[in-house]
Amino acid sequence: MSKKSKKTSPYPDDPAAAIRQKALELKFDAVGFSPAEINEQTKENLRTFLARGYHGDMGWMENRVEWRENPTAMWEDAKSIIVLGVNYGPAEPPLANLEFDDRGNISVYARNRDYHDFIKKRLKALARWMVENLDCQVKVFVDTAPVLEKVAAAQSGIGWQGKNTHLVSREHGSWLFLGEIYTSLDLKPDREEEDHCGSCNRCLTVCPTDAFPAPYVLDAKRCISYLTIEYHGHIAPEFRAPMGNRIYGCDDCIAVCPWNKFAEPTQEHLVFPRIELTAPRLADLAELDDESFRQIFSGSPIKRIGRDRFIRNVLIGLGNCGDNKVTPRIEPLLQDASPYVRAMAVWALGRLKNSAEFKALRATYAPDETDPDVLEEWTVPQPPDAGALGPCG
Repeated sequence: MSKKSKKTSPYPDDPAAAIRQKALELKFDAVGFSPAEINEQTKENLRTFLARGYHGDMGWMENRVEWRENPTAMWEDAKSIIVLGVNYGPAEPPLANLEFDDRGNISVYARNRDYHDFIKKRLKALARWMVENLDCQVKVFVDTAPVLEKVAAAQSGIGWQGKNTHLVSREHGSWLFLGEIYTSLDLKPDREEEDHCGSCNRCLTVCPTDAFPAPYVLDAKRCISYLTIEYHGHIAPEFRAPMGNRIYGCDDCIAVCPWNKFAEPTQEHLVFPRIELTAPRLADLAELDDESFRQIFSGSPIKRIGRDRFIRNVLIGLGNCGDNKVTPRIEPLLQDASPYVRAMAVWALGRLKNSAEFKALRATYAPDETDPDVLEEWTVPQPPDAGALGPCG
């Protein structure tokens, strides 16, 4: 929104207070104000992150770096950033599903509607109100532009970036969806929150794939959230067993943060978990075709990764479940149209079937395989305990 109102503002003395009040009325749980600028240390950290290739295949992070580093490069009239947060704190222990090998674990944020949709509607409602009442210009963002959201949130006093690089709030823990409004209003900034991580390293040591080379530094190429959501290729063997049953995202480094003890479960019904996404059976998910995948995940952020990459993740979960009784539901996927799916079907069956059974499959299917990545999976030696019965069923 860039249309400038000709009305005189009815809130000349404290527009920030009026914006905060209106934001709370629109069911935002956190509101903060930051200058439309980024500190030099953050700029240096961003350049180092990109130079080391820690962003992996997320080439969009390299695009418009100047916009990330300088909000006024994206919009020269920006003077302030209003950061808005919605609490999505879970009512149940977020890592409980990791104990059940036959179930898929989906990141808490993705167990219902795509948050981008409903937060954008609220941001636009607030932006319209600002244009009509505060004689200003505005632009709305919710993970849709080169905006350093967590940095802006930290500068606005909502929280601080913890050692796991996520935003941490003393009130909401690590469970906040974020959106921003850039405005031409020169608003008084809130006091930046101090770092309260102290000597705690729980978020670093819990990571299943050692994705943190140092505190406050993430190598996304090793992060399960990146691998299961952003990565378009065949997931490297070294990461498959540590993934366990995590089929979309990973909450480990968020969930163990001690500051979550102060967080309240969300009251936002749009993020209450859908029962079918709370603890879905991996074997059932493996049988989804494209149509059924789109139907089940309609309106969900999971839909954007597509059926093939999702089933790739599900097959890794099945390969980790330890029960060869599920192999009849995997075998049809050896003939799937997607090489992602076929490759991970081979890998899963190689872990679940005994040597004789796997050799029989290889004799039947491998000679017809044309994809080099899938063929390579057929040549990988089976683990010593392949074919052992486990708890999955």
